[in-house]
Amino acid sequence: MPTPTSHESTTPVDFWFDPVCPWTWLTSRWMLEVARSRPVAVSWHVMSLAVLNENRLDELPERIRVLMGEAWAPVRVLTAAAQLHGPETLEPLYTALGERYHLRQQPKNRATLEDALREAGLPVDLADAGDTDRFDQELRASHHRGMVLVGQDVGSPVIAVPGQEAGGDPVAFFGPVVNPAPKGEEAARLWDGVLAVASTPGFYEIKRTRTSPPDFG
Repeated sequence: MPTPTSHESTTPVDFWFDPVCPWTWLTSRWMLEVARSRPVAVSWHVMSLAVLNENRLDELPERIRVLMGEAWAPVRVLTAAAQLHGPETLEPLYTALGERYHLRQQPKNRATLEDALREAGLPVDLADAGDTDRFDQELRASHHRGMVLVGQDVGSPVIAVPGQEAGGDPVAFFGPVVNPAPKGEEAARLWDGVLAVASTPGFYEIKRTRTSPPDFG
């Protein structure tokens, strides 16, 4: 597998995620795979499906309404970790949470948050942030920074890279939704293709129906 070389320019990638979304988890694992073979530097940012849907809960199925209630604590804890211990804490804490939520199917409760914090080397009392709105202003600001790039008709994740013109608007998009997460050169080819499509002026959407549940294998 090729690895980035020193003469290749590194592409900064901003990745907004909500940790309770299984499809976002798959995309995030693909993004980490891309970073092994393409010169990208990923910065992780919190977005919130609970914030996105807070004004339309009555339109959602019951199971999604329940999930939106469970979704507040994880993003609040992630935001607190970034604010108090630095943004570099987001990826390891997200990985620890995602493994528990999606691979082990553990409940989205305080015990799981505390266990993930321990694995990420963070103070367990950060779990307290999940029960307060202390960090909601920054949570909403982070969410807004991602959504303003793509509009309100999408969800998690959002990815942004610099535009082709210096000082121009970034290229941003929702997804891609992939199942399972591609690996190796297949992951790199998808990255190249996604950038080519997303960078095309006037391109908005390509989509097909999902035919299987998330495959975390």
